[in-house]
Amino acid sequence: MTDTNSALGSLAEGIVDGIELLVKAAQQATQPLEMDPHRSKLFELFVAADAAGYLSEDSEPNLTSDGLCHLLAERWGLSEAARHSVSQQTRLQPDQLDSMRMLWSIMRMWMEWTYAWNRWSEFHR
Repeated sequence: MTDTNSALGSLAEGIVDGIELLVKAAQQATQPLEMDPHRSKLFELFVAADAAGYLSEDSEPNLTSDGLCHLLAERWGLSEAARHSVSQQTRLQPDQLDSMRMLWSIMRMWMEWTYAWNRWSEFHR
């Protein structure tokens, strides 16, 4: 277990681990995360994060799109790779770039779902 993982609760860790498994499955199948079955499974993890109270900016652990981005970027070594790329004025490796794209896909969907989830009651009275 990494330092990042040990700081998470077991439920939060399970959610983040589940996201990683989905990413690996999508990569192996050469399918985008935005297509089912990956999208539906990712949404189930989003719902679990919300039910646990992890989608608030002040929650601990923080599984908002920004918090999740930070956790996954650290787990995948993207934070260090980006720092190195900037300091050395080099490009990211193709596998790192692929991981960045996956991270962006996750964040985009997570943000969209959060927005819709938070506004649900306005339209369903």
